[in-house]
Amino acid sequence: MIRTRRLELVGGNSRKGLRMKVAFASTDKVHVDEHFGQAEEFYIWEIGPEVAEFTGVVQVKAEDGDIDDKIEARTSALADCALVYVGQIGGPAAARLVAKKIHPLKSKEQEPIADVVAKLQEVMQGNPPPWMRKAMQK
Repeated sequence: MIRTRRLELVGGNSRKGLRMKVAFASTDKVHVDEHFGQAEEFYIWEIGPEVAEFTGVVQVKAEDGDIDDKIEARTSALADCALVYVGQIGGPAAARLVAKKIHPLKSKEQEPIADVVAKLQEVMQGNPPPWMRKAMQK
């Protein structure tokens, strides 16, 4: 059996302007360091050009089930995210995310989540690539 649970922070978010939800696979809540298929927690941030905030956690607990069930549980739980940063990801899992219009990105050497958020904001403030503009409208 595979269980998913979403914990979200309530209030304080005006949600104005273009923003996107980004999930980070992490074992320590600080670095992007977990393999997509093994991640039990994804830390969700809502990121805009000027403001970024942590909005919650998606937990995935796999007790039984085959690899396809584990991948499907994770992709479904992250359906409202535009990007997913991971330490590693296999081809089939990446393809499933892309099919759901979620862009998987591998992080370099356990980057701190805060650094990735800052880099994304920098790109968003300039002239973001077309795929990012589309993701911001999701």
